[in-house]
Amino acid sequence: MLIPATILTGFLGSGKTTLLKRVLTEAHGQKIAVIENEFGEENIDNEILVQDTEEQIIQMSNGCVCCTIREDLRTTLQLLAAKKRKGLLDFERVVIETTGLADPGPVAQTFFMDDEIAESFLLDAIVTLVDAKHAAGQLNDRQEARRQVGFADQIFISKADLVSPAELDALQHRLKHMNPRAPQKVVHFGEVAISEVFDLRGFNLNAKLDIDPDFLDDGHHHHHHHHDEHCDHPSHHHHHEGEHCDHPSHAHDHGHDHGHGHHNHHDDDVKSFVYRAERPFDAAKLEDFLGAMVNIYGPKMLRYKGVLHMKGTERKVIFQGVHQLMGSDLGPAWAEGEKRVSKMVFIGIDLPQDIFRQGLEQALV
Repeated sequence: MLIPATILTGFLGSGKTTLLKRVLTEAHGQKIAVIENEFGEENIDNEILVQDTEEQIIQMSNGCVCCTIREDLRTTLQLLAAKKRKGLLDFERVVIETTGLADPGPVAQTFFMDDEIAESFLLDAIVTLVDAKHAAGQLNDRQEARRQVGFADQIFISKADLVSPAELDALQHRLKHMNPRAPQKVVHFGEVAISEVFDLRGFNLNAKLDIDPDFLDDGHHHHHHHHDEHCDHPSHHHHHEGEHCDHPSHAHDHGHDHGHGHHNHHDDDVKSFVYRAERPFDAAKLEDFLGAMVNIYGPKMLRYKGVLHMKGTERKVIFQGVHQLMGSDLGPAWAEGEKRVSKMVFIGIDLPQDIFRQGLEQALV
């Protein structure tokens, strides 16, 4: 049995620690290993863990395990898996808490690129916490915050009671444009049912492509601007210092987006678009086109997924990816009388939507 792993991400003060404490101390009968990837931020350790023990892994009274990593994630995951195999540690799942500024991309890629890790672990989902009170400023000024939203399989919004209903509404619209595939839930003080955090299956190739229906009906043509071409630094995609793309200049957007957030004033660089087609795809053409796009735009493609109608098969074809890593599989057969439509969603940083649409159009039969 592979050990499911959850990546928990979110900006400073968004309540990750509160959520984690809850997950760790609640009597849900699950044994969880938490990997803290935090450096000098408010850590969970001070309250729950004993600091400076030689052994970086601490078994808690309720069977949960905590460890703080000083070296890289691979080493820690391998160590945990080895200890579990030898019966030294007992846990059923892993939660990796990233630092407030981390890009979840490389963390997610570890689970697909590293064969040893893939033999023991299965990445379940990326969960992102957003602090309603500070979100507008953080999203305006920090690309990492926008990336964390784009990567998410599930978004939890904390501190919503500190903002007006209009501000919350504007924030939710904004998040939806950045990531229409992640459900959003407003939470108080980290009070989230375990079932909403674990086993979300964000990375499995299932035949569902849940895109918020409002997003599809939104006549969503008002946010296709490409003029904001700042931040074209694919080479930076592995830095976490947050040095690029600090645009405090966007902070002036705060004032006037109350109540009409769907006009999407701040044209965020993390955007999404949905492509639908009724004509089937030609498999070879589609593969060539997507392969080329991933080669060129991979660092800027955060998450993408599709359920496709392919010529020559009676089954749905499902594909998804993170950055340059793309996988596909045959799904279930199209049901009797089911409308055969291909539906894809791409979430990325300033992706040239017109090039994608045109190329996809040309890959149709």
